[in-house]
Order: sequence, then C-alpha cells, then structure tokens
Amino acid sequence: MNESLTGWGGTSASTARVERPADLEALRNELRAVGDRGVITRGLGRSYGDPAQNAGGTVLDLTEWDSILDIDTRAPSVRVQSGISLDRLLRALLPLGLWLPVVPGTRHVTVGGAIAADVHGKNHHVDGSFGNHVSSFDILLASGDTVTATPDGNDAELFWATVGGMGLTGVVLEATIRLKEVETSYFVVDTRRARNLAEVLAALETGDDSYTYSVAWFDTATTGDSLGRGVVMRGNTAPREALDPEKRRSALEFAAPQRGRVPVELPVGLVNRFTARGFNALWYATAPRHRTHEIQDITQFFHPLDIIGDWNRVYGPKGFCQYQFVVPSGEEAAFTTIVETIARSGHVSSLNVLKRFGPGNRAPLSFPMAGWTLAVDLPVRAGLATLLNHLDQIVLAAGGRVYLAKDSRTSAAAIARMYPRIDEFRTARARFDPTSTFRSDLSRRLDL
Repeated sequence: MNESLTGWGGTSASTARVERPADLEALRNELRAVGDRGVITRGLGRSYGDPAQNAGGTVLDLTEWDSILDIDTRAPSVRVQSGISLDRLLRALLPLGLWLPVVPGTRHVTVGGAIAADVHGKNHHVDGSFGNHVSSFDILLASGDTVTATPDGNDAELFWATVGGMGLTGVVLEATIRLKEVETSYFVVDTRRARNLAEVLAALETGDDSYTYSVAWFDTATTGDSLGRGVVMRGNTAPREALDPEKRRSALEFAAPQRGRVPVELPVGLVNRFTARGFNALWYATAPRHRTHEIQDITQFFHPLDIIGDWNRVYGPKGFCQYQFVVPSGEEAAFTTIVETIARSGHVSSLNVLKRFGPGNRAPLSFPMAGWTLAVDLPVRAGLATLLNHLDQIVLAAGGRVYLAKDSRTSAAAIARMYPRIDEFRTARARFDPTSTFRSDLSRRLDL
C-alpha cells in the first residue's frame, strides 16, 4: 500500500510502498522482492528528518514486532523484538525495579530505532549512548542470513556499523539490553536559573559529576548580557526513603500520564517568532531561581513533551526543523557564536535543549562526542535554509557535527566532513549489503 511519509518534523514528504510483514519468512520475502529503489525499516516515525522514508521504494513497518522475549532480573537484562517501544518496555520493567540505562527525550521510539540512531539521554556524560548498553542483537542481512552481532565478537564490525547506522546495514530483529536497578520511578531534581549562556555552561561543567542526569533549557531570543539565559535541571533516581508516604506505597508505578492530544494538523502553525518569544520569556520567568531536592515523575523530568500526543501538529503544514549539533569541549566560543547567530536571526525556537556529552563510542556514525550539544526546533519559513547552512559552517569549523536522526537538509559534502569515519561505515555497509538493498531518502541524499 502506498503511503506518504514524513519524519516527526513534517518536512520532506515522500511516497513509498509500506508493508507490515508478520513474521521472519514474510520479511525475507520482502527482501527477495525488493525493487530498484530498495527497502528501509520504520518504527514509530520519531526521527525528525528522512531516514525512515524511501521515495518510490519499500518501507517495512515493524511496530507489530513488539514482544518482550525474556527478562533476566539477576543480570539484569531484557531480550525484546526490535519493534517494541521504550514506553511499553518501561511499563513492564519498572514494577520489577528495572530501568533502561539510556532514555531519550521521548519514550515513543522503538528499540530498533534507538539502536539505528544510537539515541542519547540526559546522562550521556555518565553512561554514554544506547548502543553502549546493547549486549547483542540478531540482524537480518540483505542476503537473507540472520547474524547475531556483539560489541566485541567476530561480528563486531557489523554491530558498530549498525549502531548509529540509520537502518542501512540490515533489519534488527531482536536485541538484548543491559538494565539498571532502581528503587522508585521518581527522580530527585535540583533546578536553578542561569542569567546567560556562560552561567549555563559553567553550571553544567562544574556540577554535573554529582548528578546522573542533567539538561538545560535556554532562551533563544534574548541577546546582550542575557544571551542564552536558561534553566539548568539536574537529578538522580530517587531512593525509596526520599518519597513521601503516599508515593512510597506506589514507588515503582509508571507515573507518566498523557494529558491530551493535538487532534489534527492545524492549517496555520501556532509557533512563530511572536509566540516563541513569549513562551521563552514566560518559561524563564516562571522557573525557580534555585530549588533543590524536588521529587519529579518520569514525565516531569524526562518527557514533558509526551504529556501532549502529536504535539508536532502545532507547527502546521510547513512543519519544523530540529537542528541538533555537537561541538567538542574547548569550542565554547563557537557554541556561543551559534547561539548568538540564532538569537539575531529572527528564527525563534521555544523548545531548546542543551546537554553536556561524554566521550563517544566505537560506532562510526554515532553522533555524540565529548562536548556540548544543542537542539532547537525552528518553524519552517523563508530564510531558514540560509540560517541552517550558515550554522553548518560554524559547526564544521569547530570540528562538530549534526545529528543524522534529526536532519533533513544537510549536504553530503558537509556530512562527509562532520563524520571523519564515514568511509569506515561505507566499507562495512558494502561488505554486509553489497547490492545496496537497504536505502532511504537520507542515504541517497547523503551518499551513504
């Protein structure tokens, strides 16, 4: 069945034949029948750009491959099919006192997608990215063979090319993930306002080591002495004794309700330079100046946007670009230049997330590196492409890169410079998929 697909940002739509194979044999049949445009897998469609689209080709929706196969409470670890969402998985794990070691900004992504994008969370400076915690996965290659790949085994090259490889090495079928033990589903959170970007960076750099999780929101509209003013939020998992008696009775409850849903795509986007400026000012003004030891639930601390379903629809038919980049430690001047460039551009974002990364891993296309990352959601309007191309050049000059899972417009030439191990990935891909069976709009655009 032909369907028009976009990423979460709602840009760069393309049409593909979407199939939902029910079992392994049906999946193999889809690979045997692949046409000239190839095939790519798709989960819940939360990549912001075009990695899970395949114009004129086939897209395999694996969201029904969502079984929990085994939970080992001693190791602890879990074995799952790749189409299961992190939301469903966490609902099963938390009552057992178990927690995923890396959780991104939304729970509504699949395990297969988390591996393909090598997602990161608020704890990268401590625990690294998702791929660091995958013990093994079974992957279906273009040849029809199934291989079990591990980080340090005979198929380590396949493992690390698949982690962050945007689905271009094969179809991940099942995965085993190491887990964390927790006493509660809550977090002890410290919050403070920072008067400008320098204070935000200083707070994250000097105080992060005592927190497992840290993140900052900041204002993209202010300039001058208040450039990048922000709110720094840091926390740890809450021990049982930190909860009040009422919460203690349901300490491992999955407390993450959804309050509503945007029912339809709005004809005109509600997010523009005026509403975004107002939101920025309100968020900063209402944030606590300094608050410590606040108990927050999963949604409050990890996933505030998950409170409203289909929130991306408020951007209207033109959609938005989430621009996420990282620059290395020591390039704070370049980071500040980027923030100043956005603030002076007239393109205002209200959803602005800043984090400190620790060292990256062995995956050639994994995004994180030790340094600073920023994600901003910018409504599509005239002049945005020019701004983002300019930001690319600043990122490149600083030795940084943009995140493939968020991208829908960067050039192949820029990506080749941003990812110095890209040829290592291409060599691995050619070895495991010599006929380029796995293709996507992203892979064609970026010559992957």
